[in-house]
Amino acid sequence: MHSTLPLNGATALTPRATRSRFVILALLAIGTMINYLDRTVLGIAAPVMSHELGINAAMMGIVFSAFAWTYALAQVPGGAFLDRFGSKNTYFLAVTFWSAFTLLQGFAVGLKSLLLLRFGLGVSEAPCFPANSRVVGTWFPQQERARATAVYTVGEYLGLACFAPLLFWIMASFGWRTLFVIVGLVGIVFGLVWWKMYQEPQDSTTANQAELDYIAAGGGLAAKSVEVIPFSWRNVMKLLSHRQILGASIGQFAGNTVLVFFLTWFPTYLATERHMGWLKVGFFAVLPFFAAAVGVMFGGWLSDKLLKATGSATIARKLPIIGGLLLASSIIGANYASTDTVVIAVLSLAFFGQGMVGLGWTLISDIAPKKLMGLTGGLFNLCANLAGIITPLVIGFIVSSTGSFSSALTYIGAAALLGVFSYVFILGDVRRLEIE
Repeated sequence: MHSTLPLNGATALTPRATRSRFVILALLAIGTMINYLDRTVLGIAAPVMSHELGINAAMMGIVFSAFAWTYALAQVPGGAFLDRFGSKNTYFLAVTFWSAFTLLQGFAVGLKSLLLLRFGLGVSEAPCFPANSRVVGTWFPQQERARATAVYTVGEYLGLACFAPLLFWIMASFGWRTLFVIVGLVGIVFGLVWWKMYQEPQDSTTANQAELDYIAAGGGLAAKSVEVIPFSWRNVMKLLSHRQILGASIGQFAGNTVLVFFLTWFPTYLATERHMGWLKVGFFAVLPFFAAAVGVMFGGWLSDKLLKATGSATIARKLPIIGGLLLASSIIGANYASTDTVVIAVLSLAFFGQGMVGLGWTLISDIAPKKLMGLTGGLFNLCANLAGIITPLVIGFIVSSTGSFSSALTYIGAAALLGVFSYVFILGDVRRLEIE
């Protein structure tokens, strides 16, 4: 027996690919968790804050909605900014400014100052998810993007569920102002960590050539090689003329309608419609959020499995989202549940389905034109977050008019079915769009 060496004398072994992309994914997951904590911490502080600042319930409702207005309106400018200045700069500025606006809410003296700070928070957070989508499209091959999106998206649901006890303890021990200051400082520190650690793939000092080749073979993008396209309304109209962008945006609006219900009216529904005590509400309210977190991870896992089995991005991306929206529409069944346990089971199933709709961000990263990923993500998130404006108002009008959540839950279920229609009949094939 004898071994045969390569003729050039080189070793036959090739270096194993590094896994630097998973460090980048960890940064996205932490950033998304901080993002949702900063936008929802007001809900924890509101009862004490409103009493101290003399803000009644109606005005506090306007304060809650202020974030959604500027967040939605800033999506297109935020996406254009992302395309112009890149992921590293955009995310650093976004997280630093939104954390500063969170911190400054701890020094609010009345309604006007609080409104202005919530407006600023909405504008600052606008580029976050388009940047997340761009980073995943850059750092991950297509066959891993669904799971990568699931990992950072799960922070939306787990952040508040896991940290709520700590946040309540901070407020009870040190006051609501300290709560905002601490949460804001955490975000500012993370911004510095992001600036220090984030690199584009071709600039990475930790990713070896084997990993870069693996990412490139799966359709990952080297951001430096992509021409920077200035913002124009003509490009906006070109994007909206494609059925893929329109269909995905309507579908995400439908999914976000379900999400916004759970982020806003859900505790009130349990307390007023189901007559649960606040202690029971606090216990039961966490369960659907954990179910949604499982739904996010399951949707990502299923999508990548389907992609590997079928080789079809259309099947792998659309099928889990359609299934998730169908499950989300089951929220209507809560109107017919007789016991609290059954109600929570129905709502947990619906929120599990909504979690699967988070896969929409993977889909949009698969179809966005390479030169307009930021703008595409901004348009997509604008449509999705119109639900943050419309849903609380519609539910509030229905409940105040009828004295019941029955029709409100029917509205939410119908919105989910609208998303199913959009994915089945409007979206079409999942493929990368080319726009001149």
